[in-house]
Amino acid sequence: MSETVRVLLSEEEVDKKIAEIAKQISEDYKGKQVHMLCVLKGGVFFTCELSKRLTVPVSMDFMSVSSYGADTKSSGVVRIVKDLDESIKGKDVLVVEDIVDSGRTLSYLLEYLRNREPKSLRLCTLLDKPERRVVPVDVDYTCFHIPDEFVVGYGLDYAQKYRNLPYIGVVELD
Repeated sequence: MSETVRVLLSEEEVDKKIAEIAKQISEDYKGKQVHMLCVLKGGVFFTCELSKRLTVPVSMDFMSVSSYGADTKSSGVVRIVKDLDESIKGKDVLVVEDIVDSGRTLSYLLEYLRNREPKSLRLCTLLDKPERRVVPVDVDYTCFHIPDEFVVGYGLDYAQKYRNLPYIGVVELD
């Protein structure tokens, strides 16, 4: 089976929206330091681009959480592959994710992080598929709401391919 990728959101559209979200986050965190928590691997492209545009002080840490493997559908089983390197207790934490889909992974992760007593905990995502939600998740900052299609690019992958595309594309299996 082969696949092709159709452009859903251009590089220019993505860059413009990230700048808008960064401005809002900077206003909301004015006078504070934001501790960005990047959800690997997909979130790294978005986290880097977002952090470059923030005007408030930023610190950063990384987690890797998986529920997909090499499939296009979530398995529903969440596992932490890489945990935080430092404590988030008392910090203003902004979780940065590439996509919120079923909500299972983020719901689990946010509860896991709340137990570590951050001062505040917010969620920012590049993409949101609200029609796929099976577990409620409050997203504080969303760049794009997208249809229920399997997307790649800008950090999102299909079996570890296409992360480096500078746009958001839809995988079409032939």
